Amino acid sequence: MNKHITTGLVASILTLSLWNCKTADPEPSIYESGVYIANQGNFQQNNGSVSYVATGSNTVQTNIFKTANPSLDMAGGVQDLADVNGKMLILVDNDKVGQDKVEIVEDGTFKSRATLKTPDIENPRRAIYAAPNKAYVSCWDVSGDYSAGTFFKDPGYVAVVDVNSGTVTKKIAAVKAAEGMVLVGSEVFVGSVSYGGNNTMAIINVNTDEVVQKIDMGGAPEPIAVDANGKLWVLVGQTMICYNPGARTVEKRVPLNSTPTSVAISRDKRSFYFSTGSRTYRFAITDTSVPTTAVQNRSFSAIGIDPNTGMFYGTQNPVNYTQAGYVIRYQESGALIDSIRAEIYPARFFFR
Repeated sequence: MNKHITTGLVASILTLSLWNCKTADPEPSIYESGVYIANQGNFQQNNGSVSYVATGSNTVQTNIFKTANPSLDMAGGVQDLADVNGKMLILVDNDKVGQDKVEIVEDGTFKSRATLKTPDIENPRRAIYAAPNKAYVSCWDVSGDYSAGTFFKDPGYVAVVDVNSGTVTKKIAAVKAAEGMVLVGSEVFVGSVSYGGNNTMAIINVNTDEVVQKIDMGGAPEPIAVDANGKLWVLVGQTMICYNPGARTVEKRVPLNSTPTSVAISRDKRSFYFSTGSRTYRFAITDTSVPTTAVQNRSFSAIGIDPNTGMFYGTQNPVNYTQAGYVIRYQESGALIDSIRAEIYPARFFFR
């Protein structure tokens, strides 16, 4: 064959191949707008799952991870969900040692992209966006004997996750029983579980991935959210603390008069909802005490507020955690919308 014809043919084939690669249709997004529900499942049975409800729908799509990945199993309880640049992190806690993990999936299809396992991930608790393509995952680390007072390793850590490569690039020693986290500017405030025996809140600089300060909060701190004025609110026992993250000072304490089962910030970030006893209340960030009139005459094990619509989501679960729980939805005004059946022990929400 003529050399020029051969060269031209190869070039044409290469050009056509490159054109086909560039113009290939992206995989359609199934989960475009709605709410993901993290179902913890029964801890002894490791049967957690993720459900999805599309915006404007009352139909629950169940076990969507298994639907997207038929050959894979969640194999644990789902603790939390977080979205970082189009990748969803699913935190999975297994009752067997060494079986905890974080599944990284495409947020629109839920197809698996990577799995983070032990020793990088041990008892994962919460995940948040830290920076472009970077997530933070708080971990208790390897657990011990609770009855002997050695269940929580001191300190726990925050795993730094590169969502593009699907790897843990660093483990930042944080606080004992590391759990809740909130990003404020270029810093992440890390708290702990209420029964972990830790009173300090760690502050991590997301540019250096280093702890820059630890602050004694006088009790186990659970960072909740940043309000409309840029102030961080932290739950400590039965008190909500308004904390100035720049000045590093406590500005106000609002007693809740009971330990809440769940707390969530409103859409406009000017008030908080919390459940306690058999009621759910709401207080403004300008209040110094909690109103005595409830917004709902029932309590919820978990609360979520849709930041797009202001819709209130509350979960209620059977006491044995072997049957499906329910998500009860209300308009921002407090009017009941519906009750939808999720999966076993719905515990957290992620809205998109």
